[in-house]
Amino acid sequence: MKKLLLASTATALMAGAASAEDVKLGILLGFTGPLESTVPDMAKGAELAVKEVNDSGKFSLGTITTSSGDSTCVDAAAATAAAERLVTADGVMGIVGGDCSGVTGAVLQNVARPNGIGMISPSATSPALSTAEDDGLFFRTAPSDARQGEIMADILSEKGIKSVAVTYTNNDYGKGLADSFGAAFAAKGGSVTISAPHEDGKADYSAEVASLAAAGGEMLIVAGYVDQGGKGVIQASLDSGAFSTFYLVDGMYGESLIEAIGEPLNGSFGAVPGTDSPGAAAYEAMASAAGFDGSNAFSKESYDAAALILLSMAAANSTNSKDWTTKVMDLANAPGEPIQPGELGKALDLIAAGTDIDYVGATAVELIGPGESAGAYREYEIKDGKIETVGFR
Repeated sequence: MKKLLLASTATALMAGAASAEDVKLGILLGFTGPLESTVPDMAKGAELAVKEVNDSGKFSLGTITTSSGDSTCVDAAAATAAAERLVTADGVMGIVGGDCSGVTGAVLQNVARPNGIGMISPSATSPALSTAEDDGLFFRTAPSDARQGEIMADILSEKGIKSVAVTYTNNDYGKGLADSFGAAFAAKGGSVTISAPHEDGKADYSAEVASLAAAGGEMLIVAGYVDQGGKGVIQASLDSGAFSTFYLVDGMYGESLIEAIGEPLNGSFGAVPGTDSPGAAAYEAMASAAGFDGSNAFSKESYDAAALILLSMAAANSTNSKDWTTKVMDLANAPGEPIQPGELGKALDLIAAGTDIDYVGATAVELIGPGESAGAYREYEIKDGKIETVGFR
């Protein structure tokens, strides 16, 4: 790796290289809001990558520190304000985030683009983000819901299910996923009896469930959030007897749902981004050693997002987003020496030697199109009060 130029701090900063003392990385996730039980293990994943790079002693641009902001997942104004603070007050040089699609789009347009700050989201999945104007600054280690909709349709069709009702959280994420699934399911001969939005934060979802029940369907697709309206709709459905089996999308994945509802969830199923790759197993072992659950939704994607930002900075020999964002696609894809979780120090050595790397990471990273994950999914069912993996797609 090229040595930092011996120049004044001001000159170095203008050239895009941080002082050798402090390289700041932002982590913008919904620490409060409808995914608050999922986000801690996402943040710990990103922090784990930062610690690994720092501990290697091979990141020549400086010591990496992190600064966190609360996207709330759903409040675009709050997320924008948090991102502005990360950029203007904290001076971050890249952002892991946002998490939910609507707030991520708002931050991209209102903060990242005007300030020239690169972002890699671990969990924003709206298809609309695939075509958003981003000035080359936005990537995601999560797949688009255009892909998730196809996976859902495949799983349901293979189970012989012909008709379903759909409820979705009333935002970019929910609407995009409901539309994607509806088109994919219809192409396979399936029928959506009703596709109806629900608002998060309500105490009573009996009216929504009554409409869903009146439309009918063999089961209910819940495209919502594990700690918010999606959970409320499931509980109201069970209380009224409207539905007894549910398909759970990625935003509905989490132990907190099982803890809240319990035995009635047995028999429900769904899918969440994931692979059975060696990197996934290695990451879960690393996370366990660090004291958190690496199998939780989007934790692996968060590790990969942070790792890709830092390795891209090393490859560019610059913390300036206009420089490091040009390296992301090359590092994330073949050809090159494969890099697994726990091998970030090795990756830095190879980059310094001018050797190509292929960052495989915890999620078998492959970025396509505008810089988003190609999309592998872990299929699961809830049996005896536990989430059991039944396959990968």
